Amino acid sequence: MYNILLVEDDRIQRVNLKKIICKAYDNLNFYEAEDKDEALYICQNHNIDIFFIDISLKNSSGIDLAIEVRKIREYELSWIVFLTTHVQYLVQAFKEIHCYDYILKPYDKETVISMVRKLIKHSNTDVHIKKERQYVIIELRSGVNIKLYIDEIIFIESKLRKNFIYTTKEVYESSKLSIKKLLEIIDSEDIIKSHKSFAVNINYIEKIEKIDSRLSEIYFQDYDKKALLGYKYRSTIVKKFKISYK
Repeated sequence: MYNILLVEDDRIQRVNLKKIICKAYDNLNFYEAEDKDEALYICQNHNIDIFFIDISLKNSSGIDLAIEVRKIREYELSWIVFLTTHVQYLVQAFKEIHCYDYILKPYDKETVISMVRKLIKHSNTDVHIKKERQYVIIELRSGVNIKLYIDEIIFIESKLRKNFIYTTKEVYESSKLSIKKLLEIIDSEDIIKSHKSFAVNINYIEKIEKIDSRLSEIYFQDYDKKALLGYKYRSTIVKKFKISYK
């Protein structure tokens, strides 16, 4: 999966650009942001391969964002493409940020498709090559260990001094580890606590529904079981859910 971040404060423009890029490749994962703060949060918590950044953003400029992106070690040489109607800013963009190229608005479909294909072709990562999946070894009980792929975990529930790990394949019961210890072993930014007795995988959340002032329910994609969301975890979960859902 190839990760692309679209930073554009005009939703219609974002949607149009995303549709065009999808004509070049199907196997792409998109993240979207409207401003600098949201974009920085995404690129600090996910591995972005290509940046498409509008030069004019809410409360800042795309150039300011790109300068901050370049300060992050893993993005010092990443592909950055600017989106603009303001050609006069491009000299600064090339000189200070060392961006790869720019796209003028309104977008020309063939130009965008050609650029995306070229960037992917000359990148170290090929969208057709499956990245190595991360896994952990979990001790369920004395003498019983399992290999658990992190991207298959939907949520974890702690009850009656046992932990139940709900995955896309089956449910595993562990009596050896606390939920805190499980999260330390899994060590994934996508699997976080939502309640004192629950931890959820942000990528599987379909809906969050409020029950009362202190409690909500979390629904998952194509899964009939639900998890709880406590008020002290709500803002973190909702923020991550909104970003992953875009």
